[in-house]
Amino acid sequence: MDVLEKKYMVTVGDVDESRYIKPSILFNFFQSITTEHGEDLGVGLDFMLENGQGWILSRFSVVIERRPVFADVLTVRTWPQGFEGLLCMRNYDVLDEKGGIMARASSSWLVLDIKKRRPLRPAALTVAMPPNSGRVYIEGGARSVEKRDGFVKTAERTAFYSDIDFNGHVNNARYIEWIQDALPDDFIKNVEKLRVDINFVGEVARGDNVEICSKPLTPRIMAFEGRRASDNQTAFRAEIQI
Repeated sequence: MDVLEKKYMVTVGDVDESRYIKPSILFNFFQSITTEHGEDLGVGLDFMLENGQGWILSRFSVVIERRPVFADVLTVRTWPQGFEGLLCMRNYDVLDEKGGIMARASSSWLVLDIKKRRPLRPAALTVAMPPNSGRVYIEGGARSVEKRDGFVKTAERTAFYSDIDFNGHVNNARYIEWIQDALPDDFIKNVEKLRVDINFVGEVARGDNVEICSKPLTPRIMAFEGRRASDNQTAFRAEIQI
């Protein structure tokens, strides 16, 4: 199917003190439905591995217009939407029980040659992806986060077993959890509308230490950068705007 939709209920473990969903939970929903849709479209994990390929997430942007709350039943939809250079585009939306839009998201993915650890052109895919033209939900798609100076270290995390996914590196939703924990107190508490942009720059393996560095751009925008402590290489860049 060109578009896949699934229902998710916001449980007590998914929300903060204000009963609003934690942003990382939405990323978990997006990740889950993306994996299932890849299987449906014939480009799932096992198929890609058999062809010496893998999907690598490059960018993700989420715009939350009405932040879900405890006990909400959400419909999450996803669809691939063509290519831009080496990037394969995939979009999402989140609907309430009446069909109203609560959130929109766009992501950009690379097809990786697993042995050479190099990106491949989308033409390397042996299965055609549905174009789904005309369904763009975030203007410009997943945003490239600007490289900045002047960050201050606010936290440090070690990548443990629970952080690692099947690829052997830190799962993308874990970075959102790390960022949440490094936010100023109450920055997103009771906030209904927010935007999260994150770029995944370098892999983080089990046992790696990551310095979480932050910088306020305005009273409503926080920028983050994660750096591997061993070599000071950037693992991710992100911004959260309320």
